[in-house]
Amino acid sequence: MRALEPLGYETPTPIQAQAIPHVIEGRDVLGVAQTGTGKTAAFSLPMLHRLEKSQNREQRRPIRALILSPTRELSAQIGESIKDYSKHMPIEHTVIFGGVKQGKQVAALKRGVDIVVATPGRLLDLIDQGFIHLRHL
Repeated sequence: MRALEPLGYETPTPIQAQAIPHVIEGRDVLGVAQTGTGKTAAFSLPMLHRLEKSQNREQRRPIRALILSPTRELSAQIGESIKDYSKHMPIEHTVIFGGVKQGKQVAALKRGVDIVVATPGRLLDLIDQGFIHLRHL
């Protein structure tokens, strides 16, 4: 909640009011709404809440949440929102997309992350190379 105050979040948008209860229950959600209606917050805020409640005590963090995005621009935007929303939380995330060298992305995965935001192509590449395992989602 401390991270949301400076962002001006006060009342849930319709997509948030509909999606948040389902995400809190751990259900998959597919939401469609206009740009600027709060879709990212609709799925990421309750996801962050669930992840913090079930905080991993292992030394190396396994990937516990995956957000797929069709473009690297949207992946980067979602990653920035996750960064803002999780500002006061012990949650690590990384953004994975093609068109750039994978070294920094692989290094983040090796350190361990709770959340991966990814485009499908690079995600599949890194799964095939053995850098990404999704068994803890």
